[in-house]
Amino acid sequence: MATAVENLGKLERRLTISFPLSDVRSEVEKRLKAQAKSARAPGFRPGKVPMKMVAAQYGYQIETEVLNDKVGRAFNDAANENNLRVAGFPKIEPKEGSPEGQLAFDATFEVYPEVEIGDLSQVEVETVKSSVTDVEIDKTIDILRKQRVHFHTKGEAGEHGDGGEAVAANGDRVTVDFVGKIDGEEFAGGKAEDYVFVLGEGRMLPEFEAATVGLKVGEAKTFPLAFPEDYHGKDVAGKTAEFTITLKKLEWAHLPEVDAEFAKSLGVADGDLAKMRDDIKVNLEREVNGRVKARNKEAVMDALVNTATLDVPQALIDQDTERLAEMTRQDMAARGMNVKDVPFPPELFKDKAERRVRLGLILSKLVGDNELQATPEQVKAQIEDFAQSYEDPREVLKYYYSDRRRLAEVEALVLEENVVTYVLGLSKTSAKEVPFDELMGSAAQG
Repeated sequence: MATAVENLGKLERRLTISFPLSDVRSEVEKRLKAQAKSARAPGFRPGKVPMKMVAAQYGYQIETEVLNDKVGRAFNDAANENNLRVAGFPKIEPKEGSPEGQLAFDATFEVYPEVEIGDLSQVEVETVKSSVTDVEIDKTIDILRKQRVHFHTKGEAGEHGDGGEAVAANGDRVTVDFVGKIDGEEFAGGKAEDYVFVLGEGRMLPEFEAATVGLKVGEAKTFPLAFPEDYHGKDVAGKTAEFTITLKKLEWAHLPEVDAEFAKSLGVADGDLAKMRDDIKVNLEREVNGRVKARNKEAVMDALVNTATLDVPQALIDQDTERLAEMTRQDMAARGMNVKDVPFPPELFKDKAERRVRLGLILSKLVGDNELQATPEQVKAQIEDFAQSYEDPREVLKYYYSDRRRLAEVEALVLEENVVTYVLGLSKTSAKEVPFDELMGSAAQG
């Protein structure tokens, strides 16, 4: 039995549920008898344990289970009778002053909000576009060459030359010993032997690299180095040290030529350079399209958040906050970090959780009102698109279709794309050309 629903706020509700105490006792007795059939105790055969001993051992647990079942069922029945869409889990507390022979509980909970989406035809959305030119292909080839670099002793003749004068320059790989002192005393982390780095890659502080440039093997140099105020080593941040560096080994970088052998190393069996460039372009365009889609989807989602009106249930925000914190914990643990004693304050995730929940409610409304659900054909097409970049596309199809959760992730992705297409078809859109490097940089930062 349930009382009328009380409005406690915009979304918060309360109702009282009650049922006869005799119903609970009857169900507890029934379950105890069932438990007694298999109960064990020293000195008794299985199933022959006296009921008093069974009740003493299992009574509290069974009574708790019966109460939870009764309360849960009564709450669900009351919610259905009142056409309530409950958001999250109710807070249920015993109610004082129950009539004799009755058990009563107050259930406090939130309901899903009404979602009002504004006139999408008046919404302005700025989309982006980008293209892949020969410049981007050439840059990618340079990166691929650098990934296959090999080094030779500088100044010694070899099949690829001698690398020029045996003096350290940007691009060279150096092996050094160094020691740093502050006020004449060595400090932790300020000394190393046979330390290897490539000049010009920015791994070392600028003063350190500048001091290394121009050295020959066997030469040493002493120089001051001012650590930045925000340096990660707090003991030396903002202080000036005196370093002595000794060059022990000097190597120059030899990049592979862009020839048939290079193309073969990239998987082009016949070494055709034109085909290699075409393959690189296809891969770059796939990456560009993915990042353009992501940027445009984010622009649409921002527009929906700004145009929709709704109250967001705190219960759903709290649930998603916990989910994000746990996902972060698992991700850090998977990276080998010890997160056992690392705090994960809810406020770190609250804003993101609120936006995720808000968008989820908006999308649910938009999809339901406009039949934007993902179709089986769309899901299959999306998986086939994923499979294009793999050696065996059939294995990719099998991977997704063999696991309902993976398939659900693809369905959610397609659904979002349907929403983006729908909104862009109604709204006032403008397209902005974004340079390739900016697109890749912003996507990486995001």
